[in-house]
Amino acid sequence: MDFDHSPKVSDLISRLRAFMSEAVYPNERVYFDQAAGSEDRWTSPPIMEALKAKAKAAGLWNLFLPDHGGGAGLSNLEYAPLCEIMGRSPIAAEVFNCSAPDTGNMEVLARYGTPEQKARWLEPLLAGEIRSGFAMTEPQVASSDARNITSRIIRDGDDYVINGRKWWTSGAGDRRCKILIFMGLTHPDAEPFRRQSMILVPLDTPGVELVRPLTVFGYDHAPHGHFEITFTDVRVPANNMLLGEGRGFEIAQGRLGPGRIHHCMRAIGLAERALESMVARARDRVAFGKPIAEQGMLREAVAQSRMEIEQARLLTLRAAHMMDTVGNKAARAEIAMIKVVAPRMAQAVLDRAIQIHGGGGVSGDFGLAEGWALARTLRLADGPDEVHIDQIARLELAKQTNLWAW
Repeated sequence: MDFDHSPKVSDLISRLRAFMSEAVYPNERVYFDQAAGSEDRWTSPPIMEALKAKAKAAGLWNLFLPDHGGGAGLSNLEYAPLCEIMGRSPIAAEVFNCSAPDTGNMEVLARYGTPEQKARWLEPLLAGEIRSGFAMTEPQVASSDARNITSRIIRDGDDYVINGRKWWTSGAGDRRCKILIFMGLTHPDAEPFRRQSMILVPLDTPGVELVRPLTVFGYDHAPHGHFEITFTDVRVPANNMLLGEGRGFEIAQGRLGPGRIHHCMRAIGLAERALESMVARARDRVAFGKPIAEQGMLREAVAQSRMEIEQARLLTLRAAHMMDTVGNKAARAEIAMIKVVAPRMAQAVLDRAIQIHGGGGVSGDFGLAEGWALARTLRLADGPDEVHIDQIARLELAKQTNLWAW
């Protein structure tokens, strides 16, 4: 692997860091103050639209998308350091139109959408004019195995009729959310990975009901949110089907590979900022007659955090490199490994930072508590740790090895 950045990526890194320092970090508090003071908590704070306009004008827009006219044309490896920088701020990804679940949904539409689907939904998503949601997980079943999904998509003439209950549909509460990608059962008797399909469901379709926002360790993440939604006799045109009936798993694999590694890239940026906060706090505070930074346990926490961040970054870059060179399927072990390693690492670093901040660490003053909640959630999002660990083990056990006599 070549660790040197191309001139194009080096320029983007420099410009992105400058934009973060000049526009994003100073406006984090403005964003949360505006959100807290809004009459409608599900409306995006005005500062967000202002920052998005600035980012678009600066050419720092849709950096995640490798192969579409509206993207930056970067490989996964090239995008990695940029995504890490965005992960340092809870508002940055959206500023640059690089936030989930929109990124995954845009990739799905760019890769599998018809010209009509792209014109209606992809173009406004690329422009940052609307937002979207992804409806897959269900409360009644263990959705870590998507074969358990029971929501139905049934053909009826020129339409499909959809029934089911979904939850953890992130982004559905945002007033700008206009479209959902829905995964459901079309062929119950087909082979296991040909039973599911994905279909586009406009959020304002009759029969779609937002039941409630779900909280994550007490955070509802408005205006984004994670919603439980019911679909009751929801009727959409047959041409809303993505790629074709029975191809939901095929789409999911194309969507989740890049999505998982984006989560890991952002988690590294989150951990870096937590480590910086840890160091600053240690230098600023005195306990038992000397700065915390001079005490052995603090130094161990700092060193351990630095080592873990660097290890996770190297594994992320390797996974990204393999995705670019041999494809997502061949890189599935590396994607699974980093999906386990990066959130666990970020959670551990944040936990140490919380401890060093004392009471302030569990408050809302430093962002560490919410960061920890995010890192912990990532150990479930896009497949829980246990699923990825099992896949890693199965791939390892399938290798041909020789028994060595020691």
